[in-house]
Amino acid sequence: MEYNISILPQAERAVTDTKSIPFGKIPTEHMFIAEYKDGKWQQPRIVPFQDLTLSPLALCLHYGQTVFEGMKAFVMEDGTINIFRMQKHYERFCKSLDRMCMPQVPQTLFNEAMHQLLQLDSSWVPTEPDGSLYIRPFMIASEGRIGVKVADEYLFMIVCSPAYQYYANPLKVKVETQFVRAADGGTGGAKCGGNYGGAFYPTEMAKKEGFDQVLWTDAKNHEFIEESGTMNAMFYINNTLITPALSGTILDGVTRDSLLALAREEGIKVEERQIGITELAAAFEAGTRVEAFGAGTAAVIAPIEFITINGKTYNAYVGADAMMYHLKTALFNIRRGLAPDTHNWNYIVK
Repeated sequence: MEYNISILPQAERAVTDTKSIPFGKIPTEHMFIAEYKDGKWQQPRIVPFQDLTLSPLALCLHYGQTVFEGMKAFVMEDGTINIFRMQKHYERFCKSLDRMCMPQVPQTLFNEAMHQLLQLDSSWVPTEPDGSLYIRPFMIASEGRIGVKVADEYLFMIVCSPAYQYYANPLKVKVETQFVRAADGGTGGAKCGGNYGGAFYPTEMAKKEGFDQVLWTDAKNHEFIEESGTMNAMFYINNTLITPALSGTILDGVTRDSLLALAREEGIKVEERQIGITELAAAFEAGTRVEAFGAGTAAVIAPIEFITINGKTYNAYVGADAMMYHLKTALFNIRRGLAPDTHNWNYIVK
């Protein structure tokens, strides 16, 4: 099915200094919005960025039917705009929607909305090497009704904002063994709002103790590493890239997937498996060089320098020759058109 997206253009603002803008604070001129009602998507349109009008009874405000994605667009070497791994993000968006009993967005609508919005606001995509345009597609239940039920009405929207380095310095993290992010059978594998809200309290407690983030462990026995804050956790130990295998408690990270593919291409040994906190501590105790980092769309690669396990702090390797930086450069080169895109990851906005 084809969708006719109407466009109400806004007078373009002069974009002079996107780098001084805090992450996620200033939107581009336009946003996309479509309404789901009577079993179908209606009124797809691109309009000037504006506030929403919602009923105080809107079900998203009461029962948590909210799903989102985080994507990025880049200016390539030849000046064209590249939306990175749009297909993978769309597929994950659909999986999250299924888990939250929300209607799927047809791929034709998703792609065309993304394409036209980026065409219209292309001047907002930073040209600096460390810059990108962060793209946030999301859906909320908009039906106004008190009562625990699956909503019949929704809003699908896309907004954008310039983005640069998410973490300025290597991180100091704490292995969390009291609170949990997700449990088997829960929504840990979905990118829904409740997962993040539930993580705030233990994260804020860790920050008061001097940490930047936490390393989540499994809900059952707190034995195995799961994620790092809002990122997938990855380790490079004994020439092997190790990351927890995907499960119902771990998000299928797009950056994670990209880094694993690049590592395998370069002949780096990759293991997707459980990694216990005792195994990690033993590697440090033995004097083994350990690289630890978070991988995610916003942060790309966030080096971890200090890891506290059961009260004892260990130093991870963050030297300039670390493997994580090599992988980050390889990913950068594909996104920017400096290396061949053999995976067809780049969606070029003509």
